[in-house]
Amino acid sequence: MGVISEKFARVWIPDPEEVWKSAELLKDYKPGDKVLLLHLEEGKDLEYRLDPKTKELPHLRNPDILVGENDLTALSYLHEPAVLHNLRVRFIDSKLIYTYCGIVLVAINPYEQLPIYGEDIINAYSGQNMGDMDPHIFAVAEEAYKQMARDERNQSIIVSGESGAGKTVSAKYAMRYFATVSGSASEANVEEKVLASNPIMESIGNAKTTRNDNSSRFGKYIEIGFDKRYRIIGANMRTYLLEKSRVVFQAEEERNYHIFYQLCASANLPEFKMLRLGNANNFHYTKQGGSPVIEGVDDTKEMAHTRQACTLLGISESYQMGIFRILAGILHLGNVAFTSRDSDSCTIPPKHEPLSIFCDLMGVDYEEMCHWLCHRKLATTTETYIKPISKLQATNARDALAKHIYAKLFNWIVDHVNQALHSAVKQHSFIGVLDIYGFETFEINSFEQFCINYANEKLQQQFNMHVFKLEQEEYMKEQIPWTLIDFYDNQPCINLIESKLGILDLLDEECKMPKGTDDTWAQKLYNTHLNKCALFEKPRLSNKAFIIQHFADKVEYQCEGFLEKNKDTVFEEQIKVLKSSKFKMLPELFQDDEKAISPTSATSSGRTPLTRTPAKLTKGRPGQTAKEHKKTVGHQFRNSLHLLMETLNATTPHYVRCIKPNDFKFPFTFDEKRAVQQLRACGVLETIRISAAGFPSRWTYQEFFSRYRVLMKQKDVLSDRKQTCKNVLEKLIADKDKYQFGKTKIFFRAGQVAYLEKLRADKLRAACIRIQKTIRGWLLRKKYLRMRKAAIIVQRYVRGYQARCYAKFLRRTKAATIIQKYWRMYIVRRRYKIKRMATIVLQSYLRGYLARNRYRKMLREHKAVIIQKWVRGWLARTYYRRSMHAIIYLQCCFRRMMAKRELKKLKIEARSVERYKKLHIGMENKIMQLQRKVDEQNKDYKCLMEKLTNLEGIYTSETEKLRSDLERLQLSEEEAKIATGRVLSLQEEIAKLRKDLEQTQSEKKSIEERADRYKQETEQLVSNLKEENTLLKQEKEALNHLIVEQAKEMTETMEKKLVEETKQLELDLNDERLRYQNLLNEFSRLEERYDDLKEEMTLMVNVPKPGHKRTDSTHSSNESEYTFSSEIAETEDMPLRTEEPSEKKVPLDMSLFLKLQKRVTELEQEKQVMQDELDRKEEQVLRSKAKEEERPQIRGAELEYESLKRQELESENKKLKNELNELRKALSEKSAPEVTAPGAPAYRVLMEQLTSVSEELDVRKEEVLILRSQLVSQKEAIQPKNTMTDSTILLEDVQKMKDKGEIAQAYIGLKETNRLLESQLQSQKRSHENEAEALRGEIQSLKEENNRQQQLLAQNLQLPPEARIEASLQHEITRLTNENLDLMEQLEKQDKTVRKLKKQLKVFAKKIGELEVGQMENISPGQIIDEPIRPVNIPRKEKDFQGMLEYKKEDEQKLVKNLILELKPRGVAVNLIPGLPAYILFMCVRHADYLNDDQKVRSLLTSTINSIKKVLKKRGDDFETVSFWLSNTCRFLHCLKQYSGEEGFMKHNTSRQNEHCLTNFDLAEYRQVLSDLAIQIYQQLVRVLENILQPMIVSGMLEHETIQGVSGVKPTGLRKRTSSIADEGTYTLDSILRQLNSFHSVMCQHGMDPELIKQVVKQMFYIVGAITLNNLLLRKDMCSWSKGMQIRYNVSQLEEWLRDKNLMNSGAKETLEPLIQAAQLLQVKKKTDDDAEAICSMCSALTTAQIVKVLNLYTPVNEFEERVSVSFIRTIQMRLRDRKDSPQLLMDAKHIFPVTFPFNPSSLALETIQIPASLGLGFISRV
Repeated sequence: MGVISEKFARVWIPDPEEVWKSAELLKDYKPGDKVLLLHLEEGKDLEYRLDPKTKELPHLRNPDILVGENDLTALSYLHEPAVLHNLRVRFIDSKLIYTYCGIVLVAINPYEQLPIYGEDIINAYSGQNMGDMDPHIFAVAEEAYKQMARDERNQSIIVSGESGAGKTVSAKYAMRYFATVSGSASEANVEEKVLASNPIMESIGNAKTTRNDNSSRFGKYIEIGFDKRYRIIGANMRTYLLEKSRVVFQAEEERNYHIFYQLCASANLPEFKMLRLGNANNFHYTKQGGSPVIEGVDDTKEMAHTRQACTLLGISESYQMGIFRILAGILHLGNVAFTSRDSDSCTIPPKHEPLSIFCDLMGVDYEEMCHWLCHRKLATTTETYIKPISKLQATNARDALAKHIYAKLFNWIVDHVNQALHSAVKQHSFIGVLDIYGFETFEINSFEQFCINYANEKLQQQFNMHVFKLEQEEYMKEQIPWTLIDFYDNQPCINLIESKLGILDLLDEECKMPKGTDDTWAQKLYNTHLNKCALFEKPRLSNKAFIIQHFADKVEYQCEGFLEKNKDTVFEEQIKVLKSSKFKMLPELFQDDEKAISPTSATSSGRTPLTRTPAKLTKGRPGQTAKEHKKTVGHQFRNSLHLLMETLNATTPHYVRCIKPNDFKFPFTFDEKRAVQQLRACGVLETIRISAAGFPSRWTYQEFFSRYRVLMKQKDVLSDRKQTCKNVLEKLIADKDKYQFGKTKIFFRAGQVAYLEKLRADKLRAACIRIQKTIRGWLLRKKYLRMRKAAIIVQRYVRGYQARCYAKFLRRTKAATIIQKYWRMYIVRRRYKIKRMATIVLQSYLRGYLARNRYRKMLREHKAVIIQKWVRGWLARTYYRRSMHAIIYLQCCFRRMMAKRELKKLKIEARSVERYKKLHIGMENKIMQLQRKVDEQNKDYKCLMEKLTNLEGIYTSETEKLRSDLERLQLSEEEAKIATGRVLSLQEEIAKLRKDLEQTQSEKKSIEERADRYKQETEQLVSNLKEENTLLKQEKEALNHLIVEQAKEMTETMEKKLVEETKQLELDLNDERLRYQNLLNEFSRLEERYDDLKEEMTLMVNVPKPGHKRTDSTHSSNESEYTFSSEIAETEDMPLRTEEPSEKKVPLDMSLFLKLQKRVTELEQEKQVMQDELDRKEEQVLRSKAKEEERPQIRGAELEYESLKRQELESENKKLKNELNELRKALSEKSAPEVTAPGAPAYRVLMEQLTSVSEELDVRKEEVLILRSQLVSQKEAIQPKNTMTDSTILLEDVQKMKDKGEIAQAYIGLKETNRLLESQLQSQKRSHENEAEALRGEIQSLKEENNRQQQLLAQNLQLPPEARIEASLQHEITRLTNENLDLMEQLEKQDKTVRKLKKQLKVFAKKIGELEVGQMENISPGQIIDEPIRPVNIPRKEKDFQGMLEYKKEDEQKLVKNLILELKPRGVAVNLIPGLPAYILFMCVRHADYLNDDQKVRSLLTSTINSIKKVLKKRGDDFETVSFWLSNTCRFLHCLKQYSGEEGFMKHNTSRQNEHCLTNFDLAEYRQVLSDLAIQIYQQLVRVLENILQPMIVSGMLEHETIQGVSGVKPTGLRKRTSSIADEGTYTLDSILRQLNSFHSVMCQHGMDPELIKQVVKQMFYIVGAITLNNLLLRKDMCSWSKGMQIRYNVSQLEEWLRDKNLMNSGAKETLEPLIQAAQLLQVKKKTDDDAEAICSMCSALTTAQIVKVLNLYTPVNEFEERVSVSFIRTIQMRLRDRKDSPQLLMDAKHIFPVTFPFNPSSLALETIQIPASLGLGFISRV
């Protein structure tokens, strides 16, 4: 039993109410203890006494982590309470009705309709391994289907259980799965017929019982036949032991068979009037149960379904009416009443209405039937005589006849159903579905229960042998030594029933006895078996019953009625009357009585039917007929059961055990008692016992290592996983008998996994405690440090406060001292000042007195001195004047005397000659001096004259200035005079005004008085008006508020309605587009089907050999032209669709806008070309300065070329401005207000785009100006002149620039040069910034790469050496792969750049050549002679190429073959321009249009379309091929639009492209056909994507552990899951990303439209998200916290991929939102109401069913996680009950978003396209 000695061990103890109760040990158990102290879950303590005889300990409970597992065999402790608890937890808590128990699927009836049987669930289980998904009936069906195809062995699904357990429903869903997955081999819809047989068989074989509203009252085995391709071709049904007694008797609250009530409910139908039916309560056979109506079932509708199913199975209306006549006759027969004549005879009343109706419906004679109902014929050896029968016998005979007719009708319907399901094609294999009654035991058990339990004994024996065989095979395969496992063998019980002198043998023998009775048979049983067979017992209080010990329980059978039911006696005379019926169908029912087929004979179909009806006769001797007629029901049942067992033993069985959870049909209510009874009865516990007897727990070595790695030390881990596990187990489990090592698995005894889980949990708990200890210590240290820091801060602040207080005290003390000092000083100073002031006053008075005295004295002395001064001065002056007068007089006298003397001397000298001579010499000298003086004076005069003139000028200027000042002053004087006059006049006016003011003041006073009176009156009036006004304002405000609210509400309502209508219209448009595309998909499928059938017919006609194999369906014959014409006819009938809604709404505006964008792009390219050209010209100038002087004309021509370029740019700018104005005008004049209204979203978006375009145009204009200035500067730089650098020469040049215009021009040139330099500096700055940003990004990426490498290195260092090497190799491979992909992308970009540059080079070479030719014409002959001879480029003929290709009519097939059928996409994608085949085909179409050859156009387009279809049919599973032709089809479609001549498409073209438009034919219909073809190719591309991605998604997104070590591997049962540990064959997330990279690079190589790539990526991500979420919803083992983390990481990697590819705006991320929310739901907290509210707001993309399903499936992987409580799930359901979403559980993974193909014109000129020779199109000529 395991060790339970430890305290707190949890155990199970028996309980009379709950069967088993959980308890916990309160005290350690010691050997010898008789009592266990237990603590129950409800809180009570209990003393549990052990059995003194067996001393068996209670069963141990499994760890909580194992509870709720998908497979019961995964439980460590396998016993009854563990199984019961696991089923209860799954059923009640998780709402899961299916559970595996080894090879058995246990299905519990939920009594509620569950959304888990839809076609989406079928698709999810299709192709999956049985252990990979949650338990389901579909998983069993898939396993059977897979084994049939893999092992080529027939399969059987055995469905058993009590009535009401859900057997019929399970069998029905299994058949539905086969019908859906396999399909039919022909167009006869065999799968629909197989499913249609269910309503018919349910109506005639099912009835309401107390346990089940739709209980099958017969057993059936349906063989579903398959051909070699494993498609359904037919079916065959075998039935067992129909409960005929129900036709004539029903217990309380039960009903007869459904068909009778359906007939009564449909009695008012016109065609049923002849049946003369009515309410079910009017008939004896339908009213006995008292419950004619089933709640929730409409019998009228069910009748319609039954009739519809009969029609589908080929039962004609006449036969249907015949069936209904017979059934109605049975009802009327039940109403036939008998009256007793005496005790031995009875009669029927004359003209008895029920009997007459019965005879009319059956077409028999009334009198004859009336006679034989009351009489019987007895035959002896000598004579035959007729004997009347009593009323009781007559009633029994009537009921026997009714039962016999119904049984015959039942068999007839089964035969016709089999005929409808029979196929002429040879059956290769089959899957049988056995829906048979389970073990039954009631209070009164009769013959029916005996047969049912006998059949279950046989089935249980077969089940036990199969389980035992599988166990032993597993041990042998793993090479484990094994001993025979003791299991219950019920062969003795079977021998008791069927052996010689067994119960059935004695029963048949008693039936042959003339006077045999139930009592005599019972005595024979007692005599034969009592006390001789341990399984047979006799009840104590009864002599008419016996007890059999069955495998499930003891059953007591009542002997009463056994003989009668075994004989199944019907009077032959009544049968003869029915055989003579005029109603043709009735005799057919009894034909098999005459055939008397033996039970061992075979039918014509080669299969041996198991169903045999009673009383079957063969033609021949009368003795033989009598012998065959006496075959009993028991004998027939035994034979058919033997045949069934032979069939089952020849197949591989699969078991489904249905459990009824309660007897009251309450949904999701679990009755433990009833469940245990059924578990014991159906053999589930026996399976558990057999498994527990051996090694029930099995682990692969890798799973064991991953799960229990925590129990190993680093030194224990070896490179050999197997040896590692062996070493660890030897240390962990001492007893080696508790486990065995197989080749690939480790086998454990029961309880050992729980022991290992306990060790693991203890180790993890110890680790958690250590982590908690460390974290708590760290937290407390942090808390201590925070407290210490806080204390220090508090101390600091307290000390600071104290210090501040002390400082304040010191400051106050010091301040007081200072105040005292100053106050004392003030007092002393004031005293001092008073004294000083008094002293000063005294001194002042004294000093004043003395000073005044001194002053008076000084004044007297001063006046005396002055008098003396003036007197003495007068005396001195008088003396001086007298002396001077005398002296002058003396001098005059002396001088007069001296002058007289001199005069005398002169007179004497004048008289002499010499004197004259001397005077003459002196005179000459003087004359010369005077002459010199005159000259000097003249010079001085001149200077003075100049100064004078200057002064005069100055004087005149000053005079003029003064004169002007004088005049101004005179004017001011005059103005002053005028102002004075004005002042006087104003003063007069002021005086007048004063007078007027006085008058007005007087008047004002009077007016004020009147105004005061008026004011008072008005104030009173105003107050009244104000009051009224306030009231009115309030009313107005209320009304305004009401109006505003109403307007707001109306606006909001209208906006909501508008948004809703817009969304609805968008949804309708998408739905319509999706419906149309689905129709196209269906059309293409039917077309392929038609082609396949045509091929098969061709093969059947041409190759009649029977042994020849079928040709592959992918190779089809050539299609005829009418296929294409039929497509056109269909497209004409289709409603007109809008491929590009925006273009259809505003074709002119959007095309113009696109043209603007295109022209801006061309301007940028032209600018770049000009810049490159200028750079090249500058380099040429620097290289050849010497040659520039000799070639001025050539350089001038180049400048003219540049000026032409500039003019062209200006003209382009003007065109863009004009087009912009036209666009604005078109927008303003647009008639659609909802699109172009100023407030409309489309208008705003368009105006914003136009504004950005206009800004770009302004920028381009500035760039043109800059280029113009560059050209001017270049022109000035290359003009022939002698440049000098000397500063003096430059100064002279400046002096020469005397003209102001030249100076201004030079200034403008400098400004433009500065602007140009500034723009160049800014551009260089921007380029440097961009380079720096790029380098920073590169550094960041390198840092991230470095971190990732370090993480990988750290992870690798933790791994063992072998794993480290593998991980490093894997990492290196991944790195090299990524580098290879990056290099391929760079190579592709470089190839595109090279191609683009080659094209530009060709164009520039052509233009330069033409320019050089023009320059050569302008050069003079002399210059030509001087210059060296240069090669001249002759213009090529390509310039006349019109972009057309010509081919002959007979070369069309060769063109299609080389260009489509035999073209390899890879070579074209890598080496040639994208879309080259499309361009070539369009150029051929152009030429046919140019020739006006409609036949050629039609033929070419038809051949093209059909050839593309052929290629896709032949290589439709190759992604490259499909992608290539999708891209080319779209490009072909765009070409047809671009060159169609329609204005909406032409505005994107250049003038040259517009010249290439089609001129003769309108190919709009062909555009529609090509669009449909593109849709079909897109859908095929999606299917190819799905087929490639589907195997990777579940493994990569769910199973593979991207983050290693986050989630552990839980124990699994017999059904092993796919391992999450990566190996060589496992797909990982990197596999998905590599595949996505491959898809994206292929589509880009093929030149697919970017918008189309976005749609493909969105579809890919939807597939990934839908499949991942669907598998998550169907796998309980994936719903855990750690798996949510894995999913979120994987999704983040996908989002990173989108960012790398610039596809975040493709809508792909939004398709992953349900998966993201599901992962978040797994990780969020799930306990409180706030958590529920958060979940409801978070999971907006998930439906209520999905949210509840995830919560139900949530499973803890470790003991530290908790399950979601039922109350929390109910809270979620209550909060989400108002949400309107789909009840569907799974996402539709097959859904394809409607695709659109936005118009994408090509800028490639047709005349530049070159046709490579590798295409083999040499027969095409260019036109």
